[in-house]
Amino acid sequence: MIAKDDVMAALAGVADPAGGSIVSSGRAAGIAVKPDGTVGLVLAVDGLERAAAERLQAAVEVAVSRLPGVKATRIILTADREGVPADARPQESTVPGIRKLIAVASGKGGVGKSTVSANIAVALARQGLAVGLLDADIYGPSAPTLFGIEGRARLENNRLQPAEAHGVKVLSMGMMTDPKKAIVWRGPMASSALVQMVEQADWGVLDVLVIDLPPGTGDVQLTMAQKLKPDGAVIVSTPQDLALIDARRAVAMFGEVGVKVLGLIENMSGYCCPACGAVSDPFGSGGAEAEAGEMGVPFLGRVPLDIELRRDSDAGRPGSGKQAEVFAAIARAVAETVGL
Repeated sequence: MIAKDDVMAALAGVADPAGGSIVSSGRAAGIAVKPDGTVGLVLAVDGLERAAAERLQAAVEVAVSRLPGVKATRIILTADREGVPADARPQESTVPGIRKLIAVASGKGGVGKSTVSANIAVALARQGLAVGLLDADIYGPSAPTLFGIEGRARLENNRLQPAEAHGVKVLSMGMMTDPKKAIVWRGPMASSALVQMVEQADWGVLDVLVIDLPPGTGDVQLTMAQKLKPDGAVIVSTPQDLALIDARRAVAMFGEVGVKVLGLIENMSGYCCPACGAVSDPFGSGGAEAEAGEMGVPFLGRVPLDIELRRDSDAGRPGSGKQAEVFAAIARAVAETVGL
């Protein structure tokens, strides 16, 4: 049985934004421990802006969940004192310790989704946010290469430990399997692995977890949408009609499961020859922007074909080169939309 004193001791280590700990300030109260391992408490978020309240809630969830024997944490949020705005209450987080979940998806493979995911994650981290990236492309994990991560993920206290690179916490199936062997799993196994990597990894406190989904609209995408309930999805496409057909399907899928589409990104949009300076459009140009307008979703920006981006990606240096500002602008738009 979990002792209340142990819970109080864990909460005493969580700082109150106004000073002291949340125990000494009285923000945490009403602790209840159930025989099934559920810990409940009341957390007052009076006087805090929503972002600060969400961060505090995430820190409490992590502190309590790390206690031996805790199976679940239930937090009742209150903000009842005079002068507290109605929108100051943080939204209930889907995963303890993680404020926002953002999925990056594509209707088909080969459009550069993983490269875009990695660069968005690094750009968000450079904006001062605590960021994680989950490489959920079970069959073709790319994050270890994109972030220059070698070796296997550690297991500590029965929790997977994400690696940290370029200011981002990263976890990938590629950090748990032999890179020379194919992962031959049926859909339900891959879906279960995705949920476990989110819920059973030691992410700590994150402002946002970027989930790099596999291409398509199958079991993994549906499981993620229904069980994890992300705060939004970003769709990556090239400008050509063939890719845009599948991008429409991805937008439609997220609409059917109630996940907000944050916008479309047009990748591989234009090419400037480094030798002669001539500009060409091998995959077309403007297709994703036009499609976004037709579907009524935001257009987040264009990412040109760039040999530096390819070289940096192969060398494990996301966020480098002249395209860094392109991704920074996209990341700012995404962060603003989900309330980061």
